[in-house]
Amino acid sequence: MNEFLFIHWNVNPEIFHLGPLSVRWYGLLFATGFLLGYYIMEKMLKFENANEKWLDSLFMYVIIATVVGARLGHVFFYGWDYYSQHPSEILKVWHGGLASHGGAIGILIAIWLYSRFVTKRSMLWTLDRLVVPVALVAVLIRTGNLMNSEIYGVQTSLPWGFIFERNGETVAKHPTQIYEALCYLATFVLLWRMYFHTVDKRNRPGFLLGVFFICIFTARFFIEFIKENQEPFEAHMLLNMGQLLSIPFVLAGIILVVRALKRPLKIYKN
Repeated sequence: MNEFLFIHWNVNPEIFHLGPLSVRWYGLLFATGFLLGYYIMEKMLKFENANEKWLDSLFMYVIIATVVGARLGHVFFYGWDYYSQHPSEILKVWHGGLASHGGAIGILIAIWLYSRFVTKRSMLWTLDRLVVPVALVAVLIRTGNLMNSEIYGVQTSLPWGFIFERNGETVAKHPTQIYEALCYLATFVLLWRMYFHTVDKRNRPGFLLGVFFICIFTARFFIEFIKENQEPFEAHMLLNMGQLLSIPFVLAGIILVVRALKRPLKIYKN
């Protein structure tokens, strides 16, 4: 197929720089995601007449947990051979390299602490609300991966294939960043509608969290089949690291949904 039918992608990941300060698309989209997440959570707390003072604490817990968890997830799950020899590179988050599985683990730990010491409510109450904006943040993170020309798929003959010229590619590859972003966007819309339009789903502890896990990590599992391996050690694996890490989350999601449907509604009085 004529290569001119494909999309030639050569976007500079850096928007501009002033001296040593570099502003990159990835960082801008990441920060935008957290600002949008803050706005959405504020809207949700007002909708339920919950204590709005909880929001600032939640924001700090989540942003620290996401960055630290996602970075350490990438370091330990995908790049330990490199980072163990270059430990100073671990702190350079702006260079890219965040693992969604590590971010999810970090958030779970942070929300346990937040629920115990701030809201005094069930951890599931917080998580059911938090996953709504998190799904949107995931969309922007994958868009940032696209702007970095990273984490893309194997060769394709489909007309929407991307030739990632910045990486020296000469053949079209699946833009798996876009595939994942669209799946995450659909998940966000579904969760948004469930939260604001179904009292039954909103007040079943663990239901929205379960739906989030099932949608996000099922999409991740199947898209990995057409994604290039991130690390050399994955070449001889039947399922790559991303798929192996996704399976427990999908199973946990199914358990949460079934459990939530079997238990009575839980409505907190403010």
